[in-house]
Amino acid sequence: MGDAHRIGVVGLGVISRAYLDTLVGRDAVRVTAVADLDASRSAAVAAELPGVRALSVEELLNSPDVDTVLNLTVPAAHAEIALGAVARGKNVYGEKPLAAELAAAQAVLEAAAKASVRVGCAPDTVLGTGVQTARAAVEAGAIGRPLFASAVMVTPGHERWHPQPDFYYAPGGGPLLDMGPYYLSSLVHLLGPVRAVIGASSRLRPERVIGSGPRAGERIPVEVDSHVSGVLEHEGGALTTLTTSFDGVATSAAPIEVHGETGTLTVPDPNHFDGEVRLLELGESERRTLPSSAGYVGGARGVGLLDFVAADDGRPARASGELALHVLETMTALLRSSAEGRRIELSTSVRRPAPVPLTPVEQWR
Repeated sequence: MGDAHRIGVVGLGVISRAYLDTLVGRDAVRVTAVADLDASRSAAVAAELPGVRALSVEELLNSPDVDTVLNLTVPAAHAEIALGAVARGKNVYGEKPLAAELAAAQAVLEAAAKASVRVGCAPDTVLGTGVQTARAAVEAGAIGRPLFASAVMVTPGHERWHPQPDFYYAPGGGPLLDMGPYYLSSLVHLLGPVRAVIGASSRLRPERVIGSGPRAGERIPVEVDSHVSGVLEHEGGALTTLTTSFDGVATSAAPIEVHGETGTLTVPDPNHFDGEVRLLELGESERRTLPSSAGYVGGARGVGLLDFVAADDGRPARASGELALHVLETMTALLRSSAEGRRIELSTSVRRPAPVPLTPVEQWR
């Protein structure tokens, strides 16, 4: 297999543990350095991991012992860290969204192209058996010609459980930019890229109350819309109705449903790697669960980075920067459409990522 690909992790918040659990101890990659604005946090993480150094962010970006920077900072810092990595000739793989603003995301990809380095971006949950089995069913004609889809995410807000939820309600946050990438990336896999959108959004509460941790009871301002709805026009002609909200208590709607001429497919929560894919065929009275037929079995955060590293042989990465850019433009266009009251045509498109064949856990790990 050759030398392991060296990873430096910037940002050691809640999500970093899931990535480290996947990456540490693998043959294909080796975590060599970690950095966080809180030096004590990076020191504590490095102390748990043999051979991993705790560095400052600047030291990590300059380290010759890092091939790819794993960017797990808050959304507002995504572009700054990505551009810093690219400027030093390093690949970068980041948490979603690619950047808090479309222009910044475009700048990242343009800089990477000039520097001949690669950019990848979460979410990688869409590479698990849930979405990939659903995609395989659609492509096999299980529902006939796809006509339209629905995608729904409703929650009271992450401040109930997250001890530092401020960034969810700051620019780059909100239900669409936070959770939308899971749904929109799935929809690109299922129905292809988006050509135009119509959106509507609201912000009916000016502040939220932190529900856990040392800041419990503290009020934080809401700086972004907390409920976003819209219609997506896919290039292939299908329509998707999308709802993302931090304002509702719960929903009984399926996370994603794809409706075709001869059937309806219920897709599991794209925030997870697996789940039941259920098919109701025209003329039948009950849905049946489809066996897993595609995707990374037992997928976990970081499988997209492993896929990204493996793509260094020249094939396109599935969790690519190009897909993340298209998803980000779709989301920002929805918000723009809401503000301007008009249909917005997108300037980007993307080729659908290659499907993931059914890959047992022992193979991808």
